[in-house]
Amino acid sequence: MKWLTAALLALAAVLGGLLLYRNVSPAATGGTVLDNPVKLPALRLVNDRGQATALNDSGGKLRLMFYGYVRCPDVCPATLAALKNIYAGLTPGQRERVQVQLVTVDPVHDRPAVLRDYLNRFDPAFTGLTGDAATIDEAARVMFVANVQSQPVTDHSAHQGQHSDGAGADPENHEDEVPGGVTEAARIHGDQVSVVDPQGRFVRVYNNAEVIGGELERDLPGLIRKYGS
Repeated sequence: MKWLTAALLALAAVLGGLLLYRNVSPAATGGTVLDNPVKLPALRLVNDRGQATALNDSGGKLRLMFYGYVRCPDVCPATLAALKNIYAGLTPGQRERVQVQLVTVDPVHDRPAVLRDYLNRFDPAFTGLTGDAATIDEAARVMFVANVQSQPVTDHSAHQGQHSDGAGADPENHEDEVPGGVTEAARIHGDQVSVVDPQGRFVRVYNNAEVIGGELERDLPGLIRKYGS
């Protein structure tokens, strides 16, 4: 319970910080625009090919950045599936100017090869970033993304060998187990998609409902014209 309270307080702090930088966009456009774009720092990260890169390196493209992790059970795959459909709806010329990028909040598990395999399930053109945990935490902080370390919780089925319905537990499914007969809880992290321009400036953000609901898809051609050059 203490962990959940701390997580909620951290989320509130992140949202409060973002409000200092952003203003609601006109009704004709979705998302929120940052009145004072945040110039991203050159934090040292590693891409999904195992190559050194930096948080502020946009490679000359407009980036749609999403923080998540490979073992995320729900929000991450749903958001990446929506981004896959949005990306597929662009013209070939537009796709050349856009980069969809996942930044993992679980860098211990999500090494470059793991990220690459995961992203290939959505679109081979998507890229991923990982690195050491402290750097990922700082990257999330400067982009106003909540990122709360998951905590171990007691896994009674590990001791009893039974699910609540009486069925035997799967002895091969230890993906989320940690030492001591406990299981890692799902991480709490921000689910927004951040728009970063080719100069490495964080300029706009779409919440998850706006991504799933189609506002980002509607706006993206205009965002490419505005920021993607």
